[in-house]
Amino acid sequence: MNEQQHWDHVYRTKASDAVSWYRQHLETSLALIARATTDRSAQIIDVGGGEATLVDDLLAEGYRHVSVLDISQAAVEVAKKRLGPKSDQVNWLVADITKATLPNACFDVWHDRAVFHFLTEEAQRIAYVKRVAQAVKPGGHVIIATFGLDGPEQCSGLDVVRYDSSGLHDQFGTRFKLVESSTEFHETPFGTTQQFLYCYCILD
Repeated sequence: MNEQQHWDHVYRTKASDAVSWYRQHLETSLALIARATTDRSAQIIDVGGGEATLVDDLLAEGYRHVSVLDISQAAVEVAKKRLGPKSDQVNWLVADITKATLPNACFDVWHDRAVFHFLTEEAQRIAYVKRVAQAVKPGGHVIIATFGLDGPEQCSGLDVVRYDSSGLHDQFGTRFKLVESSTEFHETPFGTTQQFLYCYCILD
């Protein structure tokens, strides 16, 4: 089973609120995006957005140019169904982010909660960073959230890489100017706690 098949299986067999990463509203992400831009015409991409409700909240806040990229077509279909007619306002992309073709210098804000930590091979991480650097406008904002050092070692049956702020920032390099990092303790639907690390950077 390849990665796309794995995630399609997850989203077809589990309810959206029955996965460990589910959160009704991604408050930390929303606050960081609001800090990054108040321009409702800003180009925002949510990488690994899948079934997450971030897109709902961004539309509710009046952001008009939101893209959601996910490796799973099944996840995207769930989100489209939930949004109903509002889904037509979203640019949906089904792709593996390490192989995706994205427009040059297009996005004002790049957001990723819980994709990067699944990239366990160095070549995957290099490919990911290359795409961020190519697709985000100079001066654009990059928000990445991974499991922290006290987070789980696996998620959804897959190994992950855990980071502290310096380790995560080092993966991206000197073009990415670290503005701040913070940790969040996410309460899962199962009553357990996961440590997330957020790094907010500006692309030089």
